[in-house]
Amino acid sequence: MDDTRLRHELREAALAHRPDHARILARVERGLATPAPEARPSRPATRWAGRRWAAVAAVTAAVAGAVGLAGVMTTAPTDRATAPAASATAPALPAPGPAAGAVGTINPGSNRWWAQSDLGVTTGSPVTGLVVELRIARTAGVVSTGHWRTRPAGDFTVTVTEEPGSLVYRWTLKEGRTLPPGPHVFAAQYNHAEGVRDASSDTYRVTLTAPDGGLTTLRGGFGTPPPK
Repeated sequence: MDDTRLRHELREAALAHRPDHARILARVERGLATPAPEARPSRPATRWAGRRWAAVAAVTAAVAGAVGLAGVMTTAPTDRATAPAASATAPALPAPGPAAGAVGTINPGSNRWWAQSDLGVTTGSPVTGLVVELRIARTAGVVSTGHWRTRPAGDFTVTVTEEPGSLVYRWTLKEGRTLPPGPHVFAAQYNHAEGVRDASSDTYRVTLTAPDGGLTTLRGGFGTPPPK
């Protein structure tokens, strides 16, 4: 039988064939599961065998395209564990600050030419960081005459700064020192023009730091304007 006739008959047989996909898939799976046979010594191919198998390969490729054998697939099982999806980590909340309170008042010992602004600070737990700031509005004749506090002077760095519109008293707890729980007083002293001074524009700000880094900030003033 010559090559042309062989190719014709193979093509006719392929086109007439209706493959059983389920059967093909089963054979493929059995083939994957069966160990490969031992290799046999190869024999040199004859000229006729080489030509015949070349023709068979060409026709098989055409048949595969026609009947869709390429659509037959097998899925090899895998033992790889699926990596868990990365979960979003909620941002850490800041540590709570120290429990504290503050009240600003004008000392009753003040007079018509001189005054003292008292800031009472009450802490409910030890404080390792503290900044107390009193701003005295620069009304007529205001000039600093001093300051004091109920805690040891060596625990604080104190500054008095003249700014446009304010006289600023600031106490800063030194590094390594601790303010214990309890009531504490910080006082600013100053002269002013004769008469009852209006302290309604005076303000304070207190920043407290807990041993774990939590912050508390307190703000307020020193009362309402005096009656006219």
